[in-house]
Amino acid sequence: MTTITTAQESLGMGLTATKARPARRDVPKSRGGRPTKSAAIERDQRLIEVATRLFLDRGYDATSLDAVAEAARVSKPTVYARYGDKRALFAEVLRREIDRWLAPLAEAAEVQLARPSDISVEQRLIEVGREMLMFTCGPDAVAFSRMMTSQAINFPDIAKLGKEEGWTKAVSTTARFFDHLVAQGVMDVEDTGIAAEVFLDVVVGHSHRMATFGVPLEMKSAEKRMRSAIRLFLAGALGPPSRVQSAPKGTARRRPSR
Repeated sequence: MTTITTAQESLGMGLTATKARPARRDVPKSRGGRPTKSAAIERDQRLIEVATRLFLDRGYDATSLDAVAEAARVSKPTVYARYGDKRALFAEVLRREIDRWLAPLAEAAEVQLARPSDISVEQRLIEVGREMLMFTCGPDAVAFSRMMTSQAINFPDIAKLGKEEGWTKAVSTTARFFDHLVAQGVMDVEDTGIAAEVFLDVVVGHSHRMATFGVPLEMKSAEKRMRSAIRLFLAGALGPPSRVQSAPKGTARRRPSR
């Protein structure tokens, strides 16, 4: 059985401090003594990668800029000069992670738009929904969601970043996908932005919340729920009743178990 584990169960692969202090990496310098542009980019990427793993392994409160500098093998003044404080570093890490999470959504939408027109809209949405389940309910996404929630009261700008860079961009990407489906005549909605919000909520909202609460998520069950949610969504998004396939007469409707 394929299971999406919680962040706490799967974060044992991070960086650990060793007794021997690691040698500091030599960074190529320009004639003026400053790192070359390529070296500075490489250094920043390394800092973000190291900070990401430390935040995931230790959490926000237990991660310090000094620890990031030591693990990344750069000087402490370099880290402080580049980011200033831990909140700014976390914001940069969060921004990169959000971009990484949103990439599969955009790619899945592009793939579905390129598929033959005889593929049903329901099947297209299922394929997109499956990708969304994988990246929104994965251990890293859940861990960052928890950290962002825990820091939102003290640092409202972190919560604002998560909303604007994460949720808002996900809605915009999904809305553009729906715009194409409307143009193709396979979906009929007045406001694709609202439709995108509803779609994201019903398709992955519940599963992501359960994962955030620490409830182990069984992928087969989550996908079954996603398919049902998509059918409910389409019942209101396909437009005229003539487009919705009605159940045969005399078919008994089964009441859900409680």
